[in-house]
This record gives sequence, structure tokens and C-alpha cells, in this order.
Amino acid sequence: MITPIAVARLDTRENSFVPIAATAGPMGASHEEETKKPGLLIVDDAPENIRLLVRILNRAGYANITTATDPTRVVELQALCKPDLILLDLHMPVRDGFAVLEDLAPFTNGVEYVPIMMITGDDAPEVKRKALSLGARDFINKPFDPGEVILRIRNLLEMRFLHQRLRRQNDELEKKVADRTRQLEESQVEMMERLAAAVEFRDDDTGHHTKRVGIISGRLADAIGLGTATSELIKRAAPLHDIGKVGIPDTILLKPGELTPEERAIMQTHTTIGSDMLSDGRSELVRVSQRIARHHHERWDGSGYPDRLSGQIIPLEARIVAVADFLDAVTHARPYRAAWSVDEALATLGAASGSHFDPVVVKALMQLGRSIVA
Repeated sequence: MITPIAVARLDTRENSFVPIAATAGPMGASHEEETKKPGLLIVDDAPENIRLLVRILNRAGYANITTATDPTRVVELQALCKPDLILLDLHMPVRDGFAVLEDLAPFTNGVEYVPIMMITGDDAPEVKRKALSLGARDFINKPFDPGEVILRIRNLLEMRFLHQRLRRQNDELEKKVADRTRQLEESQVEMMERLAAAVEFRDDDTGHHTKRVGIISGRLADAIGLGTATSELIKRAAPLHDIGKVGIPDTILLKPGELTPEERAIMQTHTTIGSDMLSDGRSELVRVSQRIARHHHERWDGSGYPDRLSGQIIPLEARIVAVADFLDAVTHARPYRAAWSVDEALATLGAASGSHFDPVVVKALMQLGRSIVA
């Protein structure tokens, strides 16, 4: 049987005690906790014990009390009424207090921390040790001493409310740290983006290549079903793909003619330079940027650089950026070549699907068609 009990506050003019809820509340409680009546759950198969405890608690000002004589329904009742303290009888039929303690372990040891006070007439040390090992926090002995019962309940409620305050403070601190970390990461990424744009100005008069690659990469990621959050992440990370070009000499980067094998080898190091610049990033954005910077010149058939990765071993974000980078690069003029038409670029990408480029990404590109560069 489960019985919720709500008893009106007793009039202190006719009683010698001072109701706790009307004064300072449980010791150490905040104003919010003072105005909230602590919820108590009493579980005992003996109705007379429940009645006596309720009477003691009511006289001390505790009115938010729920009782149960069926120990098999304690977990259900815990989830329903969310008490601040549970008073649990040790010796009950069907499921004794030890079994119920095991049922309640997620609540007593978890984030919520709901203290449990055992009701027992058994003073055996091994009984108390077992109860404590299963999560009990204190004991009240039968027959009840009203003053001792209230003091022990006050102490446990103080622990409960202190735990809640500390948890709220920790949550607030974690949020502040997360916000500050995000601000620092945003500042770092903004600096990287500006550096990447500055690099592009060396061989792109507009400096817009990095932004266009980011936009195209985001659309491709969305088209292959990566979801809004991942697509946005790739869109933001993609502009850093060529950041390693900052370490390439102008004589090679801006050379109007074909590169020699030695010059091409130096040019290819922009992938590892960029990877080193972005290494050890703590944010997912920087980590994705690092993988893109290193691997956006790998090829599906394993003939790319710097690590000669192939197929799905190449990070997906790098495979996406490889297509976006090629498309935008060849459709815009550079000092060493004229711009291709969009149709020429799409035809070349289609022909290289499954050899140079990921066929899934190329298929998505073809479905988007000319609109992707609009």
C-alpha cells in the first residue's frame, strides 16, 4: 500500500515545538530549500511504525511525507515522488531492506544522492556494516526516540541539500569553463581562418577560394546525409585545408609554369606543414581541420600524398574537401593557368570517380550539378 500524507502545519500557540518548515528549515539549507518542504518516503511493512514516525515528523514541521508498506514498489515510488530522504525498514517480508538498498543503488550512489536511513531494532554490528556497504547513511532504532529521529533526519537532509548545492555550483562552473573554452577556440579558429585567407591572397587575387571550398564542402556533406551539425563542422573546417601553404616559397607557389619534380615535392609538403600547425587541437573543429589539411590530396586509389591512404581509410571530411577543392580551384584562374568551365570540371571529376575521388562524394556532386558553384 502506498499512502501520500499531507498534514497542515500545526499551530505553535498550542504546541511547545517550533515547526522546522516555518523557521530555518534543515540546517544549512538555502532560501530556495527553506521554502521547499523536504520530501520524505517511509517504507515499513508495519503500519503502526509508519503512523508513529509520521506523527513525530508532523510535529517537527515535516508535512511532505509519502508512505509505503509494500517494499516491491519502492523504486517505482522513488521515481514518482522523488524524495529527499528515504526511511527504510530493515526486516520486511518478500524483499528485506538489504534487497531494497540494492534496488535503490542508482539513486543513492548516483548524481541525485538520496540518503537512506535504516529503521531497525537489530543492533548486530554485521547487520549495520552490510547496510552501510549497500548505501545506507544512518540508522534509527526501535523504539523511536523522537528527538534523535529529528536530529538524524536534519543531518541527512543537510547532506542532501549540500550535495545539491555543490552539484549546481559544479554545473555552473563547468558551463562557465565550457563557454570560456569555446570563446578561446573561436578566437583561435578565427586567427587560423584569417591566416588561411592571407595565404590564399598569394595565389588568388580575391582570397575567396577558402570560403568557397568551405561552402561547397558543407553542401556536399549535407548531400551525402551527414546531418546539419557535421555538415556545418566540415564547412567551418574546410577553409583551413591549404593553411600549410604559408610555408611554401613564393618562387614555387606562384610559378607560372610547370613545377619540376623537386619543386612539386616541396609543394606537396603544404599538407604536412598544415597538419603540424593544427596538431594537438583540443576542439573537434581543430581536429577535423587537421585531418583535412593533411589528407585532402590523398586519392581513392592510394596514389595521393602524403600518406598514400586509399578508399575509406582516408578521413571522410578530407575526401569531401578533395572534391570541393578541385572543383573550385580549376573553375577559377590562377597565375599559372586559365579557369575551366564548370562543365569541364564536372566531367573531369566524373571521369576520376573511383580512382582519384570518392565515388559517393562525386555522385552527390553530380546530383547537385551546376548549382553547387552558383
